[in-house]
Amino acid sequence: MASSLAMLMSAFGPKRTIGDVSKDYPTEARPHFRYSITHVPSSIDLQNRQVEASFDLKEAKTMNEPVSGVKSRNILVLGAGELGMPVLRNLARRSKDIEGAKISVLLRASAVSSDSSSKQRDIAEIRDLGIEIVVGDLVNSSIEELASLFAQYDTVIGCTGYAAGINTPMKLARAALQSGVPRYFPWQFGVDFEAIGRGGPQDIFDAQLDVRELLRSQDKTEWVIISTGMFMSYLFEPEFGVVDLEKSTVNALGSFDTAVTLTTPDDIGVLTAEIVFYEPTICNEIVFLAGDTVTYGELADKLEGGLSRPFSRSEWTVPVLMEELAKDPQNMMRKYRAAFGIGRGMAWNKASTFNVREGIEVTDVSDWINANLRGK
Repeated sequence: MASSLAMLMSAFGPKRTIGDVSKDYPTEARPHFRYSITHVPSSIDLQNRQVEASFDLKEAKTMNEPVSGVKSRNILVLGAGELGMPVLRNLARRSKDIEGAKISVLLRASAVSSDSSSKQRDIAEIRDLGIEIVVGDLVNSSIEELASLFAQYDTVIGCTGYAAGINTPMKLARAALQSGVPRYFPWQFGVDFEAIGRGGPQDIFDAQLDVRELLRSQDKTEWVIISTGMFMSYLFEPEFGVVDLEKSTVNALGSFDTAVTLTTPDDIGVLTAEIVFYEPTICNEIVFLAGDTVTYGELADKLEGGLSRPFSRSEWTVPVLMEELAKDPQNMMRKYRAAFGIGRGMAWNKASTFNVREGIEVTDVSDWINANLRGK
């Protein structure tokens, strides 16, 4: 449960068209979007939404889109957990076609020497992939010490989540900027936090906005943020409460018209590797991915179709979710339920994502149900 909750702490954002960016951001803080992303209100049937996408990915340029000369060839990945391992596997696979590319991973000494069979399997796989293991400690090392380490690479990719603490993403961002590393992918595998805004029920999202503001405040280190939505499996976690397989019930957060975007860690790994080595180099941009975007009503329909049995449906409205949170303000799961119930920033149209535009197949909700829930 602790592991799932730690990884969940970053996973959720709607889209904007390039023409709308100026309405939402002050000039000095505008993000650069390579992809035309359309805001999807949670109450709209996403299947009928018109996709606003009118330009070619590799040729379209905006006047304030930067041109990058950075190539990722000496890459350090931070962490080898639920997301880190898929990222490492796919970077290793793609790097075989990239001259001079080298992949390293930063791990704690305790992880490398662990007696855990699962840890030993991961370490063996990392070595078999030809990935160099670098021993370090994100928690106990100072920003200066981390900066000295990061300076040895041209690209750093954060895959540690909040396992090392809620302040870790900011600490790592400061270390990356101090190091002068040319390219940085922060742990932001979630949503467009600007769309959610500050002061919502999940204060962790405010911390992610702080990281974005820091990265945008400078021009020496290029950054790429990858928005993925929620890790798909977490929607089905019993502790999250949305899907109750034993009772064949779906509890919608907000309403059955509220939508959520979902992607599996394996697909995120594949797509992250493609983004890292993409030509022309992506820089100072937010790239949106999606395995699927569904309303909670569509989720119930897919469960019924995939498992061949009826599911009862219950709505946990926003007032109810906020009331539950007020009873236990530090309850992390209740914070997430309330944020998802509000729905702002939690879903976007799959048709406008990087994976669709590049023709890369991913796992959708029906695929996941068929692969993981048959017979349950």
